[in-house]
Amino acid sequence: MKTELKAKFLQHLLNKKKDDQGFTLIELLVVIIIIGILAAIALPSFLNQANKARESEAKSYVGSMNRGQQAYYLERQEFVGEEAEEFANLGLGISTLTNNYSYTIAGGGPDVEFVTNQAQPVKAAKATVRAYVGGVSVAEVKNTGEATTLAVLCQALEAPVNDGALGDDALDGRLTGETTADCEGIGEYEDIK
Repeated sequence: MKTELKAKFLQHLLNKKKDDQGFTLIELLVVIIIIGILAAIALPSFLNQANKARESEAKSYVGSMNRGQQAYYLERQEFVGEEAEEFANLGLGISTLTNNYSYTIAGGGPDVEFVTNQAQPVKAAKATVRAYVGGVSVAEVKNTGEATTLAVLCQALEAPVNDGALGDDALDGRLTGETTADCEGIGEYEDIK
């Protein structure tokens, strides 16, 4: 009787294996739909990382330009001017034109109290990176008669391809606060904290 039971059990297992081969069409469709949903969620975030990397160049360069302007002012009591050949006076060793941005200075020179450092996206009509504007101004410390420099870094809310700012805006006079500088009053920009 034991051998008969073993034979029936083995026959049952062999018949069961033939029925359970592969996946059903519905199971495959469910897996494909789940993978599609996950890809739709992850892809925009993944693609945006490249733009963030490009924008970090502009943040770094404009921040360096701001610090260079502050150091230049400390030594000479004037800001580096707008002329392209004066850009080297910042002593930063950065190019005024990269694959993603064009860097310029607005204002500057002797007898001015503020200067604007700009990062304008190259090929602005198709640019998917945001513009950046930095500014440095001279302000008097309250009740001391001493002067200090204030700096701010602003980023455009939208890229030019989405009708955002082009980065050619000047911060003219907006940095004359007594203790702080911000991007308020420049409609299409926000402070970078």
